[in-house]
Amino acid sequence: MSTIQAEHFTQALTLLLDEAFDQVHGLFLDPGTALFETLATITAEKASVPVGGQCATLAAQVRHTAFYLDVLVQAVRTQQYERQDWGKIWRETRAVTPAEWEALKVELRASYDRLKQLIADTTEWPSERHLGGAMAAVAHTAYHLGEIRQALCTLR
Repeated sequence: MSTIQAEHFTQALTLLLDEAFDQVHGLFLDPGTALFETLATITAEKASVPVGGQCATLAAQVRHTAFYLDVLVQAVRTQQYERQDWGKIWRETRAVTPAEWEALKVELRASYDRLKQLIADTTEWPSERHLGGAMAAVAHTAYHLGEIRQALCTLR
């Protein structure tokens, strides 16, 4: 059996997360479509519209993504995988003011920075749970980025 060096995994993970959040490298997104690039084009008014009239707002998508990252980082750091009320954000996040919208984007950036620090601090990936959690951050973010970008098509 061959193994992947932790350094190679970390570099690949960092590259994938960078593409999802900040800067497209042509791995899976089109130019200009990373999460923070996309969020920069959204006003508080658009972030406050329930998508499809029944679904969560774009603000809820952003808050949920930040919450997910924070739960993931905490779980990996402590090895405590506690139950979460994943529906709370969807139930409670409604319209946002321009200041609240900016604060949500700052909150997401801080959550992402904590994840990047966790990855930088990780010198080895001791279990499938660690590896899976790290990869899930990419998949989960990409999913919600897709939801946000799709919703923008209906809000234009």
